[in-house]
Amino acid sequence: MPSITIVGLGPGDPGALTQAALDVLAAASELYLRTRRHPTVAALPAHLTLHDLDAIYECELDFGSVYAAMARDIVQLGARPEGVIYAVPGHPLIGEESVRRILVAAREHTIPVRIVEGLSFVDAVCTTLGLDPLDRGLQLTDATLLAAREGPFVPPLTLDPGTPLLIAQLYNRTLASAVKLVLMELYPDDHAVTLVQAAGTVHQRVHTAPLYELDHDSSVEHLATLYVPPVPPLTDLRAFSELQGIVARLRAPDGCPWDRQQTHQTLAPHLLEETYETLAALDTDDPDKLCEELGDLLLQILLHAQIANEVGEFTWPDVVAGIAAKLVRRHPHVFGQVAVQGADEVLVNWEAIKRRERAEQESHASMLDGVPPAMPALAYAQTIQRRVARVGFDWPDITGAWDKLAEELRELRTASVAERAHELGDVLFAVVNLARWLDVEAEDALRQANTRFRQRFAYIEHTCAEQDVLPEDLSLEELDAIWEQSKRRAPV
Repeated sequence: MPSITIVGLGPGDPGALTQAALDVLAAASELYLRTRRHPTVAALPAHLTLHDLDAIYECELDFGSVYAAMARDIVQLGARPEGVIYAVPGHPLIGEESVRRILVAAREHTIPVRIVEGLSFVDAVCTTLGLDPLDRGLQLTDATLLAAREGPFVPPLTLDPGTPLLIAQLYNRTLASAVKLVLMELYPDDHAVTLVQAAGTVHQRVHTAPLYELDHDSSVEHLATLYVPPVPPLTDLRAFSELQGIVARLRAPDGCPWDRQQTHQTLAPHLLEETYETLAALDTDDPDKLCEELGDLLLQILLHAQIANEVGEFTWPDVVAGIAAKLVRRHPHVFGQVAVQGADEVLVNWEAIKRRERAEQESHASMLDGVPPAMPALAYAQTIQRRVARVGFDWPDITGAWDKLAEELRELRTASVAERAHELGDVLFAVVNLARWLDVEAEDALRQANTRFRQRFAYIEHTCAEQDVLPEDLSLEELDAIWEQSKRRAPV
């Protein structure tokens, strides 16, 4: 009857085969191998007809396609009346991507699968290095999966540099180079790593070198495993978990007295200040400054999360889970089956989803309830205008925005003293509406105008100082001439 039996061949020493594996092999007539490049293959029973899937490595463009093709072939063989016996290095369920895919596909085709255990590479490597995986914990990953994470559009690594790491199936130097680049995002370039070749066999080789030299070793081949020891605390500070630990340490009973005194309320001004400094960094178009300010802003967020954790309000994982769930829920065109035609339709769907969420939370919730009144007035005005525009409360084109601004200016010109504030507010609101139509952020535009004014007036002050006069000693015409000169010298 159809079936798939998956046998673990162990790390490479034929003497490490389990009795269960020997029994299956003795009773079999043919055996399919993920690869012949394994020391145990030479010692398999002579009566077996051996087939291998090594050709797939040459036919496919990437390891994902390789494993998918292997799973497809083994499932097709397993569907035969006689089924199939498939052998893989090590333990079938440890570091074997092809097996994982076979298990998924076999369930879909209702083909029973039997796993025959084998000694894993983890056992052999831990024996070789004298590691106890329960001592400080042990992270396991596959080199091909790790290398596939290289690039700006893949999820960030979740590896913890403070916990030992084993990377299996480091097939060749090309793969080692890709893995090195990924690891160097989290570990120091000169962090000492250990390459264990053919662990548990007579061909075993152990070599320790700096991480940046990982792909320099010409002996890297299919039985290679990389051991990355933990980074001592505060040695390398790129890991997010390290930053969380620092914040928690600052708040600890023996931490920093100032940090320990802070509450959500006392930190509020600092959060606002760091937000504005981040916006200022955006205006400078200076990546280094922006990187620094984003770090300062992140510190404020982590401090609030740490305080909340200490008093039992919520934890950092709660914060992450909340925003992650919201992003998935509000992007059905990315994480679901909804089709959209451009960014405008995305915004319409976004607002519709938010309305449904508000309706579930409150029976009379307004679509403007989520806009914080504490926002700067220009930003607040533009935000609420955007929201109502998404449900059709808007001019049909920009002409209406221009005409409304002209109307409000006329009303301001004729306003009484008591009406001036009201009418000026209407003018500003109309200006913001026009900015929205012009696809300009009103808050940013005014902030940049303020910056230009400061720079140009500073030039006036500098010029007056050079001439040994005060600004108030010059006429308006003379000041305006210097102002125009400043615009020509620094057109910002």
